Amino acid sequence: MRKTFRIKKPTEFQIVFNKHRSVANKYFIIYQLDKPEQKHFRLGISVSKKIGKAHDRVWVKRRIRQSMLELKPQIPQEIDVLVIARPAVAKQSQKFIKEQMIHVLKLAHILKVEN
Repeated sequence: MRKTFRIKKPTEFQIVFNKHRSVANKYFIIYQLDKPEQKHFRLGISVSKKIGKAHDRVWVKRRIRQSMLELKPQIPQEIDVLVIARPAVAKQSQKFIKEQMIHVLKLAHILKVEN
């Protein structure tokens, strides 16, 4: 995922936290902020130290980023999304993480549901 699709600055994270709609399941918390002037969605990922050591946290971030990249065509382009991983997601497979991302994105009404 290109850097233009990422939320990196703490001030940008704070804006989404302050003006957000949030949804959660056992594995992820999703914060979303609508930005109609935006040409593509942006993603911010937060993985706490409760997940594990640095290599475990990076592993989880990569899996989340890959899942979002695969779901990109189904995500509206005018939003900022923050994904916060909960400790239960540690040591889970890529397939499981993607399934849980789909679940929580559908709860947040971000993912377009196929009929």
